[in-house]
Amino acid sequence: MAGNVLEITDGNFDSEVAKSSVPVLLDFWAAWCAPCRMLTPTVEAIAKDYDGRAKVGKLNVDENNEISAKYGIKGIPTLILFKNGVEQERVVGATTKDNIARMLDKYMG
Repeated sequence: MAGNVLEITDGNFDSEVAKSSVPVLLDFWAAWCAPCRMLTPTVEAIAKDYDGRAKVGKLNVDENNEISAKYGIKGIPTLILFKNGVEQERVVGATTKDNIARMLDKYMG
């Protein structure tokens, strides 16, 4: 994972996402998924822009079945925004940096 992007797993989901004091944007992805790879630079840019104000993580659906199943991930990429450990919004499919920023901004502060 690049710079400010956390690797989220079934094992660290509770500590990094569920118990986070700041909003968390979680990118559900897989290495074989072309739209996921296209979204990666956007997710990394968001992580840099929101450093210190929000967490940004990536969860590989092929390696972390428990959390993927818990949130009913059917298509990837899926972005889910969590605040206080609760899903607030989700976007399925590739999207723009502006759309992600607008989503995050609603839950800041």
